[in-house]
Amino acid sequence: MRNWTAVIPVKRLNAAKTRLRGAVPADRHPELALAMVRDTAAAVLAASSVARLLVVTDDPEVGAAVRELGAGVVPDPGGGLNAAMRFGADEAAGLSANRAVLAGDLPALRPGQLDEALAGVSGRGFVPDAAGIGTVLLAARAGWSLDPRFGGPSAAAHAESGATVLHGDWPGLRQDVDTAADLDSVLTLGAGRRTCGLLRELGRATECAPAA
Repeated sequence: MRNWTAVIPVKRLNAAKTRLRGAVPADRHPELALAMVRDTAAAVLAASSVARLLVVTDDPEVGAAVRELGAGVVPDPGGGLNAAMRFGADEAAGLSANRAVLAGDLPALRPGQLDEALAGVSGRGFVPDAAGIGTVLLAARAGWSLDPRFGGPSAAAHAESGATVLHGDWPGLRQDVDTAADLDSVLTLGAGRRTCGLLRELGRATECAPAA
């Protein structure tokens, strides 16, 4: 049943993924950031539990790209990542909806993994990243405030705030991309076609595992 609204906040491309700089030539870095956003958005929209996707961004290129995929776009209210998530989930989507916020750098995400994670949400729940330190997904059922606490050791912060840890075999959901090593990990898992295609063009990957 498509009963979730997903929200992805995305910075302007020229300011995105600073820790990843150097993994590809500097002039292609914005393309890599956008390719990962597009692959993430495509996987989210393909999930059978997701009714709509809202992308919170002030970057016109990001907005145009995700609209082509079928996502809606709302302006970034300013105030940082958590403010963008609160605005997208609690205001733009509304507390009457089931809402899930995701990182925009999950190019190995499989739709079924997202469906399984969301099915396990009772009240408010989250999925830690592959390192167990950050958070890649925070979800709140209708009537629950999202209360995002991203940044730094956010997995511990979300647990301390009362959100439930969601457990499952979801490597593509848990593997976000902050470093060049993370990029190698998603290639092994099977990056989406946009990310994989760009990295093959740049000689960063000779082949990619097939994406679902």
